[in-house]
Amino acid sequence: MTNIPEFAGVVSSNWRKQKADSMKAKATAGMTRPRLRRFLLITAIVSGLDQLTKQLVIAAIPRYGQVEVIDGFFSLTHLYNPGGAFGFLAQGESPWLNLFFLCFGLITLVIIFYFLCQTPDTHKLLQVALALVCGGALGNLADRIRFGQVVDFLDFYLGSHHWPAFNLADSAITTGVAIFLLHLVLKKIPY
Repeated sequence: MTNIPEFAGVVSSNWRKQKADSMKAKATAGMTRPRLRRFLLITAIVSGLDQLTKQLVIAAIPRYGQVEVIDGFFSLTHLYNPGGAFGFLAQGESPWLNLFFLCFGLITLVIIFYFLCQTPDTHKLLQVALALVCGGALGNLADRIRFGQVVDFLDFYLGSHHWPAFNLADSAITTGVAIFLLHLVLKKIPY
C-alpha cells in the first residue's frame, strides 16, 4: 500500500519538475540571433532556389511547353497558376483572386514569425518547418507581385491522370506544414 505523504511528495516533485521544464522552455522562446540567422538562411535558400528554377523554366521552356523527363511519369512544363498551391482555386476568374492570395501570403508570414518567436530553441525541426513555409510563401508572393499569378513547372502524372503542376515553393510549404502537423499530432507543439 502506498503511503499518502510519500505519494504526495512524488506528485509534488513531478509537478515542480514539469513547471521548471515549462519555464525553461519559455525562457528559451523568443527571438535569438542564431535562431533568426538559421531561419533567414533557410528562408533565403528556399525562396532563392524557387525563383532561380522558375527563371530557368521561363527562359528554357515556352509557355504551355513541356519537356518529358521520365516517360509517362514526370515532365517539366511552363504554366501560370492564378490559384493557390497545387491549383487550388485556379479556375476562378475573379479580379480579386490575386489580391486575396497576396493578402493571405502576407498574413501567413506574420503568423509564421509569431510562431517562430514562440518556439523554444529545443524545437529546431519545427523552426526549420516554419522557415520552409516562409521561404515558399515568399517565392510565390514574388511571382504574384511580378506576374499576378504563380509559375508552376513540376508535372507528375500516370498516363492521362495528372497531379496539378506545382513548383519548389509549393513543395517547401507542403513539407513545412507536414512537419508542423507531425509535431501537432505527436503533441510536440510548445504553444
